Amino acid sequence: MIELDHVIVSARDRVASARLLASLLDVPWDETALGIFSAVYVNPGLTLDFISTDEAFPVEHFCFRVGDAEFDAILARLRLAGIGWRADVRGQNDNGIGTAHGGRNVYWDAPDKHRWEILTHSYARRPARN
Repeated sequence: MIELDHVIVSARDRVASARLLASLLDVPWDETALGIFSAVYVNPGLTLDFISTDEAFPVEHFCFRVGDAEFDAILARLRLAGIGWRADVRGQNDNGIGTAHGGRNVYWDAPDKHRWEILTHSYARRPARN
């Protein structure tokens, strides 16, 4: 089995970006992992390593599959942080919640315009092979 271990996420301020994501997801983080990264420990097998840069970087999309209780808790933390969200991957924040794929999902862009998503039912899973 191949598992994704970590992803490097470019940011203008690695500490602020990591702190915010960790607080929204309610997961641990480390301000100075390996000296140049601020690591967000998404789960026991995946770390997002934020790195500060002044260079141009593309907007990336990161999606987290969560349970219903986690979805509600993250949505509450987004609201508390004053971060708007939307049901569609593009468009204006309208605090809508998507339901098109048999679950719930929302998108938000903060703070470096990366596109973050939480969903309760994956629409990206391939059917199991027989």
